Amino acid sequence: MGGERSWRRPARRRRPARVGLLAAGAGLGFCLIGVAGLGAWNVQVVTGSSGPVRETADGFLREVSAGDADRAYGRLCADTRSRWSAAGFAAWLRTPPQVTGYEITDVAVATRGGRPRGTVAVRLTRDGGGSEQRELPVVREADGWRVCGDPY
Repeated sequence: MGGERSWRRPARRRRPARVGLLAAGAGLGFCLIGVAGLGAWNVQVVTGSSGPVRETADGFLREVSAGDADRAYGRLCADTRSRWSAAGFAAWLRTPPQVTGYEITDVAVATRGGRPRGTVAVRLTRDGGGSEQRELPVVREADGWRVCGDPY
């Protein structure tokens, strides 16, 4: 009778290029998802911060125009308080021409170095009727938003 043929599994064709491309595509997809997530987080931080930045600047300027130096000093950031004493800040506020009113014209919030920072454009009215445009820098500290730099 005839000889029996042994059964053999057909040889697999290896496709290393296809596997490599699939792995690279999956890695790229994960990276894009991560970048999109970080971008969405950044947008939330920036858009959610314009209200508190405006409120901080508004409170500070309200206290400055009312002559309440102690409360205004409490709204300054740690860096500015390290350069100004409470007494020096109060004397600076009483120096003519004093601020008698203000109008907030614009609020901008951006991240710099991973930290949100705000800039509030304000028109200050001084006693005697003069007015000037200023930018008020506002930064985020552990306990909230603070006015930083030379306020006006």
